[in-house]
Amino acid sequence: MAGAVFYVDSLPAEGGRLTLDGPEGRHAATVRRFGPGDRLLLSDTRGTVAQCVVDGASRDALDLRCERARTVEPAYPRVTVVQALPKSERAELAVDLATEAGADAIVPWAAARCVARWKSEDKERKALAKWATTARAAAKQARRPRLPDVEPLHDTPALVRRVRDATAAGGLVMVLHESATGTLPGEAIAAAGDVTLIVGPEGGVDGAEIAALTEAGAQPVRLGPEVLRTSAAAAVALGAIGVLTHRWDGSPLESGD
Repeated sequence: MAGAVFYVDSLPAEGGRLTLDGPEGRHAATVRRFGPGDRLLLSDTRGTVAQCVVDGASRDALDLRCERARTVEPAYPRVTVVQALPKSERAELAVDLATEAGADAIVPWAAARCVARWKSEDKERKALAKWATTARAAAKQARRPRLPDVEPLHDTPALVRRVRDATAAGGLVMVLHESATGTLPGEAIAAAGDVTLIVGPEGGVDGAEIAALTEAGAQPVRLGPEVLRTSAAAAVALGAIGVLTHRWDGSPLESGD
């Protein structure tokens, strides 16, 4: 059971006690079958992790004692994924894969060629909640000490402004595009403190959008000879960035750390 991570709103001080109940407690006690003497990890979702030992267990809760806590430094460079709205279940897959691959923030984008549309405030609210729930579950599976930020929906003008601001601040913005002539700029990625990946919809990024984003400072790049689905592109790019930078230098969280 080493390395199981559960999320809580706040952590006890070292030596303090906490009852893990609700959905997390039920999952730990009933599904994962933690019992007295077992150790697990709690995270406040903001980077602080506590190793705890189970002192008591019921059907849907665990009584825990905090042995020690530490703060995990955020990955560097920070990577934001701008994800054009995929169709149906591929939206959840895109969020899941990007989160497991380490995205620090996920920004939904209503690109011109998106088939999916969040046409009302209510639909947008429900869709964002679904993305956040998916990101939380994926982060827990990946033992992440931090949850990625799931930001509000951007239209193209808002995204262009964001790109302009990011590049003006020294950030690196890349549009993943199958027709781009350039590949991932390894040296620029390694030197950047903030990276943004823009992933288009199934039909690709519209030419006018490419022009506007490029004018704002983004660089069109391709990942390789294979044409990837929109749901997989960000995760593949994050893997490449992990190799090109120090983002993959750390080890998975373990309850014995």
